[in-house]
Amino acid sequence: MLFRIGIGVSAALAALLCMYAPGAGADNAPPAQIAPWGLDLTARDTSVTPGDDFYRYADGHWLATQQIPPDQRAWGSFEIIEERAQHQVRDIIEALPADAPRGSVAQKVGDYYRAFLDSDAIERAGLGAARPGLDAIAAARTAADLARLMGRPDLGLRAPLRVVMTLDQKNPDRYIVAVTQSGLGMPDRDYYLKDDAVYAGLREKYRAHIARLLALAGDRNAAEEAQSILELETSIARLHWPVAKRRERDLTYNLRSHAELGQLTPGFPWDAWLGADGLDRQQQFVVRELDAVQGLEQLMLTRPVERWRSYLRYHYLVQTSDVLPRAFDAETFDFYGRTLNGQQQQQDRWKRAVDSVDRALGEAVGELYVQRYFPPASKEKMLALVENLRATYAERIGKLTWMTPATKKVALEKLAAFHPKIGYPDKWRDYSALNIVRGDAFGDVTRAYVFEWQRQLKRMGDPTDRGEWGMTPQTINAYYNPTFNEVVFPAAILQPPFFDPNADDAVNYGGIGGVIGHEMGHGFDDQGSKSDARGVLHTWWQPEDTQAFKGRVDRLAAQYDGYTVLPGLNINGRLTLGENIGDLGGLSVAYEAYHRSLQGKPAPMLDGLSGDQRYFLSWAQVWRTLTRDEQLRTQVTSNPHSPPQFRVNGVVRNVDAWYEAFDVKPGDKLYLPSEERVHIW
Repeated sequence: MLFRIGIGVSAALAALLCMYAPGAGADNAPPAQIAPWGLDLTARDTSVTPGDDFYRYADGHWLATQQIPPDQRAWGSFEIIEERAQHQVRDIIEALPADAPRGSVAQKVGDYYRAFLDSDAIERAGLGAARPGLDAIAAARTAADLARLMGRPDLGLRAPLRVVMTLDQKNPDRYIVAVTQSGLGMPDRDYYLKDDAVYAGLREKYRAHIARLLALAGDRNAAEEAQSILELETSIARLHWPVAKRRERDLTYNLRSHAELGQLTPGFPWDAWLGADGLDRQQQFVVRELDAVQGLEQLMLTRPVERWRSYLRYHYLVQTSDVLPRAFDAETFDFYGRTLNGQQQQQDRWKRAVDSVDRALGEAVGELYVQRYFPPASKEKMLALVENLRATYAERIGKLTWMTPATKKVALEKLAAFHPKIGYPDKWRDYSALNIVRGDAFGDVTRAYVFEWQRQLKRMGDPTDRGEWGMTPQTINAYYNPTFNEVVFPAAILQPPFFDPNADDAVNYGGIGGVIGHEMGHGFDDQGSKSDARGVLHTWWQPEDTQAFKGRVDRLAAQYDGYTVLPGLNINGRLTLGENIGDLGGLSVAYEAYHRSLQGKPAPMLDGLSGDQRYFLSWAQVWRTLTRDEQLRTQVTSNPHSPPQFRVNGVVRNVDAWYEAFDVKPGDKLYLPSEERVHIW
């Protein structure tokens, strides 16, 4: 249900909000899943002063007594319910009949899953299934041959450039082809270019890993090839834009015609690449990192073909390793799981099979998942929460002192046009064209990849599908899509500690309410705010508003730049800026929405905690996570999200209500004078 609202609350919205009025339906309501009312009181470490380290005050006992399972890189709220969802999906898949009719969804899902699980059959097949791809790589003799290989959807090769079909950010009603930088085997350019001992050590381990994997495939000069590949990827890394710069949406929208694409680097065989992809008839392209793409094209033309053959051979083995013999799978895990991310052991094969089914046939499984695990009442209450957050955002925008009326008008139009998607899509994806063959794990994975490419290719030239989802219902996540101006919440995240229809209101608003506010906040962060109500990328702010906004977000970025994660490693405040704005806006707006839901009544005291205290504790418990140091380094270097500790401590110190709720005073470590607190939305 979507209301077009201004600053006030409509009568229909008020009726919806009654669903969240204190005590509504309480007489016969079932208990919260986290007894007695939704918050884990045992998680706290009350010996810690809230104003010194709120994250440890809220989660310290849990952090001190939990351990990361050996098959995990991190362990916290997200990982716990993700594992729960994996078990739920496995139960669904394994209940499907083994003799399901050929071509049915049950046959496709069941046979895909069973083939992936059959590691003995994969072992017996050896490299046979991969041989056609490896032979095609070995046969390349020219730059055009390489371009055709890199464009083939059945190979899905990692290459210095990546071509994707996506939404046109300046015309949300059409799809367009984008060309972007790619090609690195390690997480980010820093892993190749930084002189720190830790990165130098990782480069050596990467080189040794490449040599071992190529030796498994029978390469006689594996050590020399490994050195060549590392040098080649270092050259690629030097050309890459830093990850923070890649966030700048106006810098990464460079429209070029087919002819202009070919003029970027004369002699580059674009026709061969696009012909292999089926994109040779496209007339317009968006080149994202313009000078980097030009440099990478030149690199591909000037380095000997045999070096690129080794590079492509290695990456083909890596990306198919989970359906290759155990030695390939184990070697790939050893570097990418253990070395880069600290994961001590490979996940059970069934978990990886569930994840692979999700990538290949995710909505087919999702339809069964929501039937079993997502009650309609959860969707209704989520819609009520969304509309309350929307109304609160509208009030706050209306009261902003730093924004001019002209910009406020457009901002409110954008807010009113936000489209919420809750739980699952209205129309499920059609998998009838996907052929799944019993016992052919390698072929099934390849055919699923080609099916998805062809699905997207067929709709080029058609109007965009605004009902499409970018995540499956069983995904533990949420997102904002600026080009469709939509906020999306899959069914699986709508469970404790994020959401429980029977939990205390303060807990739900501090949990899923903060997440809703976060995703809505992306529409007004430093990048999402560059699109209007229709999702069109353009400047709609008055110049003075842009300057006022920049001053505030610059201060927030500077705060996060000062947070040390590991010795010598600080958060990148520019890389994480959008997510930090989302957290700050989400927590601030959801707090006011919670008070709106009280309808003027005082919040009850529960176990000695006020409503405000329960609200902030709920936010903190959502983010409680133990993370391996290796994974932290990967995250801080390449991921736009701040580590969990700072998604709590870095945010609450800018929220005035938190100070009052926990009596935070000058001298407390998180205390900021009021004039230093950042308030944006």
